[in-house]
Amino acid sequence: QLQLVESGGGKVQPGGSLRLSCAASNFNLAYYAIAWFRQAPGKVREGISCLAADSGFTNYTDSVKGRFTISRDKNTVYLQMDSLKPEDTAVYYCAIRYSLRAVCVMDRWEYEYWGQGTQVVVSS
Repeated sequence: QLQLVESGGGKVQPGGSLRLSCAASNFNLAYYAIAWFRQAPGKVREGISCLAADSGFTNYTDSVKGRFTISRDKNTVYLQMDSLKPEDTAVYYCAIRYSLRAVCVMDRWEYEYWGQGTQVVVSS
């Protein structure tokens, strides 16, 4: 069964850090582009980071650039989130698409497989 399972969400104070994980079952992530998305209440799901399969190319949306870091270790994807702000509060999703392109995209309709999401709350 193809599956992505996120973990690591929770509640943190502003300025704090969290590391989200996304474990892939029955995928070889070496052949997949990876992205993290988030969706806040009443808002559209937005792409915040992506990692190309082979080149190591990464991209970040402006609101998280310099604070979030995407990485992969074998079949687990991570999103290190530092200097968290209240506006980072959302449900976070990982997603993958089969792609060996040297660059990645953060458009949600490009991704085929999704995790169930993990809640992040940034509040004092």
